[in-house]
Amino acid sequence: MAKKTIITIATTGAWPKKENNPNVPMTPAEIAEDVYDCWLAGAAVAHLHMRDDEGNGTMSKDKFAETVGLLRENHPDCNIVLNMTTSGDLNATDETRQAHLKALRPEMASYDCGSMNWLNTSLFINSPQFLEELGRNMQEWGVKPEIEAFDPGMIANAAYYLKKGVLKAPLHFQFCMGCANGIPGSMKNLVFMKETMDTLCPGSTWSCFGVGHSAMEMLYGAVAMGGNIRVGMEDNVLYSKGKLADSNRQFVERAVRIIREFGNEPATSDEAREILGLK
Repeated sequence: MAKKTIITIATTGAWPKKENNPNVPMTPAEIAEDVYDCWLAGAAVAHLHMRDDEGNGTMSKDKFAETVGLLRENHPDCNIVLNMTTSGDLNATDETRQAHLKALRPEMASYDCGSMNWLNTSLFINSPQFLEELGRNMQEWGVKPEIEAFDPGMIANAAYYLKKGVLKAPLHFQFCMGCANGIPGSMKNLVFMKETMDTLCPGSTWSCFGVGHSAMEMLYGAVAMGGNIRVGMEDNVLYSKGKLADSNRQFVERAVRIIREFGNEPATSDEAREILGLK
């Protein structure tokens, strides 16, 4: 039986706008349709960001609710795992970063396990107080954390919060490779991240993505190393050098081809639930 590889589609993110790529979905209606299209193509998980009416990143509970409502109303057959961001706006408060989780109870949400400089322009703050509060709330609300690690220190932070009971095993990591001010995206660094996870948080599952020129190396590398993968316009608006992506589905279809060429099969959403231990 072929090994199952989970494809996560990150459709929108908080940064790219239509001027960067006119095919980036921005409104709740666009995002809902895009998620469905990517699910049909083979994505098992959708990582959701929202935009305000000006196209800027927002943690609006209402935007999340509208998107989920449209997806469920228009496509009742779609059982994709919803994974909602908790960091779609650097100006959001600790409260607004969690309000949509309390209201909507998605199966998964991001848990950025440390603070860092962001894109050489600003600060991405995830204070110890916030991380403890978020971890305990996610346990109460039945939301599985996706631990986004931008460097190995964030894996060590996760191990600390696991020991403290803020997080519960088995953990699931998303290795964020090649982001400005994070660990560069290379095979050497991906191996190091996985080895760090295996040492500090044994039994964890993992996925990764690469930004920009590291995207394909991280895609092939994750599949070869037995991990799962994330693709989409949140991480790259270019499909290849000098060529804008036509759609998020295009990224998913390439991921499916690579997974099958390697001898694996893309996981269905229900298979992803089993792999990730979702109820």
